[in-house]
Amino acid sequence: MPRLQPKALLVMLVMLLISQTGHSTPLSLEDCLRRAKEHNPLLQTVRWDQAVANQQVRLSDSSLYPRIDLQGGYTAQLEPQAMKINGMTMETQQGSYGFANLAATQTLYDFGRRAARRNQARSAHKAVESNIRSKEQEVRLQVIEAYFAVLEAEKLVTTAHQELQTVIEHRRVAQALYDNGVVTRNDLLQADLRAASTRQKLLAVQNQVTNLRLQLNFLIGGEPGQLPELLEPPESAQANEQDIDAVKALARRPDLQALSKQLEVSDHELQETKTLFYPELFARASMDYLQNDKVREQAIYAGTIGLKINLFDGFGSTASREKAVSTRSRTLQQLQMAEQQARLELATAQNDVNVARERIAVTTEAIKQGEENLRINQSRYQERVGTATEVLDAQTLLSQARTEHYRAYYDYQISSARLRKAVGDL
Repeated sequence: MPRLQPKALLVMLVMLLISQTGHSTPLSLEDCLRRAKEHNPLLQTVRWDQAVANQQVRLSDSSLYPRIDLQGGYTAQLEPQAMKINGMTMETQQGSYGFANLAATQTLYDFGRRAARRNQARSAHKAVESNIRSKEQEVRLQVIEAYFAVLEAEKLVTTAHQELQTVIEHRRVAQALYDNGVVTRNDLLQADLRAASTRQKLLAVQNQVTNLRLQLNFLIGGEPGQLPELLEPPESAQANEQDIDAVKALARRPDLQALSKQLEVSDHELQETKTLFYPELFARASMDYLQNDKVREQAIYAGTIGLKINLFDGFGSTASREKAVSTRSRTLQQLQMAEQQARLELATAQNDVNVARERIAVTTEAIKQGEENLRINQSRYQERVGTATEVLDAQTLLSQARTEHYRAYYDYQISSARLRKAVGDL
């Protein structure tokens, strides 16, 4: 029995490690995008708009069916109604009675009013669908930006660690030279100050990594307080920015499609307001029951074909039409402005991608030059022909080159994503 206890403890330890590893499994970019699509708070909210639009379509279709109303009640009078005939009084109804009414009303013709409302609801439904796709692309871009921001900050942490190790090594060399009486204490103080400054920079970028992970966790709908570990995505071939057709790109953008459908909604609304000035032809079938033992027929069945028209509604119809005209003009202006902004976004994204690509090439060469510059200055200092300031400056230049390279690389990834969003393909 005592021999089984260590085995049991070992099994429990392994299971604990496996469970912890499962909770901290690194996420790829596709994992984050999938989680954001399913759990992002904004997307979960806007998807309710589609449910509302679906019911609005059903509501507009209800006008095709007859309206059936049923009402009933009981009335108690102080005195029943009566009539006088040759000086005699004759009651014509009971003092207390029940009543009921059942009626079915169907609109036969209304000069296109119902059709305009149905078309309006369907265009609004399509506008909501396009708007949801637009929000999904916006969230995808936010996730991509946060994802690469985390990876960039992690690379800056690595750069700060490398700089700190270089400063510590320089401090060791300076200490050895100081012990031999070759250099002054000023070299040690310079190294100590630079090490303290690098440690502060390291703490700042580590805090930045934590905050960016929290922001990414919110975007993907994770549990509050989680800090997801991320995988470096493989480099993928980017589209040729010179082959983009701006007209086709704008036609694919869901935000512009949503505004176009919203303009259709305004057109149908304007068409509906025109019908407010025309009559409506309707048919009505009804059954009216009135409890009254004074008459022969207590239930009356009737059918009606009628025409109704509004003669005056306090200029409400006129105001509705003018409102529809103004709404359409505003929507048209919004669409035109959005198209101009989309063209600007497309051009800006193309420029950012091209510049970021060139920055990557420049900073890659700068890192090689910075590493060689640091090696030369370290050798010169050890041979006592260079100064500590030159070594520290070379370290700073190398760290700056590495930082700019990582920023250029991840700026290129983010700019590529923005370009895909600008053409409606994100």
